[in-house]
Amino acid sequence: MAAAEAAVVSSSLETDTARVPETAGTAAATAATSSATAAAAAVAAAARTGSEATASKAALATKLLSLSGVFAVHKPKGPTSAELLNRLKEKLLAEAGMPSPEWAKRKKQTLKIGHGGTLDSAARGVLVVGIGRGTKMLTSMLSGSKRYTAIGELGKATDTLDSTGKVTEEKPYDKITQEDIEGILQKFTGNIMQVPPLYSALKKDGQRLSTLMKRGEIVEAKPARPVTVYSLSLQKFQPPFFTLDVECGGGFYIRSLVSDIGKELSSCANVLELTRTKQGPFTLEEHALPEDKWTIEDIAQSLEHCSSLLPAELALKKSKPAESSEQVLSCEYITLNETKGEEDIIKAS
Repeated sequence: MAAAEAAVVSSSLETDTARVPETAGTAAATAATSSATAAAAAVAAAARTGSEATASKAALATKLLSLSGVFAVHKPKGPTSAELLNRLKEKLLAEAGMPSPEWAKRKKQTLKIGHGGTLDSAARGVLVVGIGRGTKMLTSMLSGSKRYTAIGELGKATDTLDSTGKVTEEKPYDKITQEDIEGILQKFTGNIMQVPPLYSALKKDGQRLSTLMKRGEIVEAKPARPVTVYSLSLQKFQPPFFTLDVECGGGFYIRSLVSDIGKELSSCANVLELTRTKQGPFTLEEHALPEDKWTIEDIAQSLEHCSSLLPAELALKKSKPAESSEQVLSCEYITLNETKGEEDIIKAS
């Protein structure tokens, strides 16, 4: 009896022992299957995500290519107008996923972008930008009115007529009063003649005068030409500094104005700070997009808003979005003051 019980116990133990490796093998197989399933799901999810991202980029590229019109950006001190435009272009192309290898063999379409009216690197304010067919509207923007706030410094003249240049002359200013400045401003209001600065976007033999000057080449001053000042007022006078509010037409140089005011006061002067507060219907506070708003969606909204500001004859009809499957973005970088025949209407202030 004891032997039989022992045999039963032994048999039971053997059976339980035999089941252990079978259970472990099953668990391992189940785990392997689960891992494979999870991996497959992850691959599928990644594929879907990649596909969705590609589709999203394609949609953005389509939207970018469909943009046409004129809007304004806020140019800070530092970069030139051309450098700022290039930065804007690069941000838009990057957002649209360009260049994209998978689109390399598809039909090319060009993104046109340009600015209407150069601002000096030391100046800040409204810079009007045309995109798509809006680049054809920039010439009319250049000839329109502009408004500036300028801070001049009496007693110092520079070769560039602003604070970035080399001081070429110093004269006393201590006897100049606020009434003296206010008394001469009428001479610079209305239709007047003005000599543009040597450091400017004007060209000689296809090259900017400012470029020739920086090379040390001898450059003759351009002759005086007619310009228009709609309004000119003194906002503040705290010697040696004076602040002007100026509204003028195309081709007018604030630097020349400040220099001429200094000479008229039997002293000299240069521009310390310059801000363009308005160009055409675009104002710095209401319409100029800061850099964190340089996105395709924000620009699309700005174009929609700004279209109502433009004269009816300049309004653009909405273009039909092009098919994303037929496009690849390239960029045509337009700066009107580097275009033949535009030298006389594109100015640096």
